[in-house]
Amino acid sequence: MNLFQFQPTFTVDVPVDQERAIARLKTAIASEELHGFAESAGMVIDFKIAPAERRFWSPHLSAQCGETEDGARIFARFSPRPEVWTMFIAIYFVVAILICLAMIVGYVQWSLGYAPWSLVAVPIGLLLIAGLHAASLIGQQLSADQMTLLRSRLDRAIEIAFGDGHK
Repeated sequence: MNLFQFQPTFTVDVPVDQERAIARLKTAIASEELHGFAESAGMVIDFKIAPAERRFWSPHLSAQCGETEDGARIFARFSPRPEVWTMFIAIYFVVAILICLAMIVGYVQWSLGYAPWSLVAVPIGLLLIAGLHAASLIGQQLSADQMTLLRSRLDRAIEIAFGDGHK
């Protein structure tokens, strides 16, 4: 697993069908050891950092259970908390729209014989997007310990649910 990519992912195969896998995992996260560190809805379990330890860049780990030929596969993905992820996506969207607008205005300026000064906004927007990407990588580095903690909680839930029988 590469921790320094957008939303790092990994999978774990378990030897039971999807319904039993999610039922066992829900029982495991309700255990005294893991109670309060995860929430479930349908086929998804979200592992979260305790509010007292949460920072702006703290991640959460979402684990979804899917069917395979040999049992079930747990597909897990690290991502920012939903409110942080929404903010990043909104900023990306606004910057992308502004880049497109600057290119349109620049083309109109050029076609009318004026200096296309609005094109200056294009590299500025690209720098902002690169800055957002760098900020996300820095956030991942700052929260690497929490990502490891969340992964260990998922591993512990799998151990409680399936013992050493998972692949």
